[in-house]
Amino acid sequence: MFARTCILVTAAVGFVAVSALAARANEPSYGPNTYDRTLQALVAHEEVASHGGWPKVPAGATALKPDSQGPDVVALKQRLIASGDLPPDALPGDVYDAAVIEAVKHFQRRHGLSDLGTVGRLTLKAMNTSVEIRLNQLTATLERLKGNGFNFAHRYVVVNIPGASVEAVEDGQVRERHLAIVGRPDRPSPVIQANITSVNLNPYWTVPMSIVKADVIPHMRKDPSFIAKSNMKLLGAENKEIDPASVNWATINNPYFYVRQEPGPTNSLGQLKIDMPNGDAVYMHDTPKKTLFRNDVRFNSSGCARIEGVRDLAAWLLEGTEWNRQAIEDEIAKGERKNIPLKKSVPVAWVYLTGWQGADGQVQFRDDIYGLDTPQGIVTSTIQARKPKPKAIATPQPRPAAVPMTAAGNPPAAPTTASN
Repeated sequence: MFARTCILVTAAVGFVAVSALAARANEPSYGPNTYDRTLQALVAHEEVASHGGWPKVPAGATALKPDSQGPDVVALKQRLIASGDLPPDALPGDVYDAAVIEAVKHFQRRHGLSDLGTVGRLTLKAMNTSVEIRLNQLTATLERLKGNGFNFAHRYVVVNIPGASVEAVEDGQVRERHLAIVGRPDRPSPVIQANITSVNLNPYWTVPMSIVKADVIPHMRKDPSFIAKSNMKLLGAENKEIDPASVNWATINNPYFYVRQEPGPTNSLGQLKIDMPNGDAVYMHDTPKKTLFRNDVRFNSSGCARIEGVRDLAAWLLEGTEWNRQAIEDEIAKGERKNIPLKKSVPVAWVYLTGWQGADGQVQFRDDIYGLDTPQGIVTSTIQARKPKPKAIATPQPRPAAVPMTAAGNPPAAPTTASN
């Protein structure tokens, strides 16, 4: 009886919003209204918690296929109804039918998972995450947004780090959506705000010294041809090239050179970089490893964000100039480096949101990949308001001393100084 009561109470939390999905799907997940919407989600999930939370889904659900039958299907349906992913009138029966498949897909989309319609390991984990954890995620988002210092401009870009995703927003509507690959936990992507200033075609990659020490040197110790195979060069003073064979890789710890990867399709930045000067030296870029975007868990970078379909994002950033998508493609095909400044810089925010409610009413959750949904973590992962630059204050100049006059009313002659 308790489980049934829980289902009836919580079914309204998410299901009513399904009808609004198509109408408002183009509004951004991170915008000026995100706070109020997420507050609604918090209230709804507090009600879920007050009735005991969601029913658990047994591990056997991962073996279920379409048309499967049995008690595991019933348990799965109860869980999906409780979170509003399946309508309450679908409860009778124990068949994994089309309605259940669609409900699982709906749940997966809300959790940033591939909508396959079957319960895999990650889907089961998300279904059995307690409502208390979800409440903490929503609360963390509200705290971050409460202290949010980002100005939602006419055009802006947002990278949601836990969501490993990017939105390009214009006039309150999402013009571009992209999957992203962001920093792994030991090399996390930072929460920042910056301005996108230019698009670089066929870029060099100057390897950060931290990566030279952590990755390049160990690779060279194992394989002396690694630098050549990777289309890299060692450069010293005045950009003079250094022969890798002249370096004692076995003992070197503090390189006297820097490593640069030459432009080309195998460059770690791919063939396009989006520049946004900032103190953390991160940016968005292409990648030669396109297959990584097929993964649901996309935390594989050293801090920067690799963007799927980055050329489309670049074309959007360059709207108002001669550089449309085809022009970008043609220039990349030349294989030459090219820096294209934006007509007007575009603000970008790298944010850390693990739970929020979208404009379509759907409550979204992502894993707290960096463990920042804590009081201290919230402080460090909130975008701070930019301090206005102090106005230059004119330094008062001392009054010139009165010049004595001769009796004739003229200034005295300047004294002569001997020269060496």
